Amino acid sequence: VRLLIDASANLDASRLHMEAAFLATKADIREEIDRLKTHVASGRVLLAGGGAIGRKLDFLAQEFNRESNTLCSKSNAAAVTATGLELKAVVDQFREQVQNLE
Repeated sequence: VRLLIDASANLDASRLHMEAAFLATKADIREEIDRLKTHVASGRVLLAGGGAIGRKLDFLAQEFNRESNTLCSKSNAAAVTATGLELKAVVDQFREQVQNLE
């Protein structure tokens, strides 16, 4: 940030700081990880409770898919993108299995 500010007299420092903060927030995947953990816990509760859980698990599959898409779109790291893609594949398998439940 300092190099950019020093390199250009016309650069607005407050705007640069605002853009840097925005990019840092956009790249932060902690919220998605927290939501994935919550969805996993919800799935475990549903499975332990038994009964007609097919639709609820299908909804969780949609949420897992949404979070994996967000992980992939936010990622600038190849390892995170690869993990997001693996997650998407597992979510697809999960969704196929859920279709067999009531």
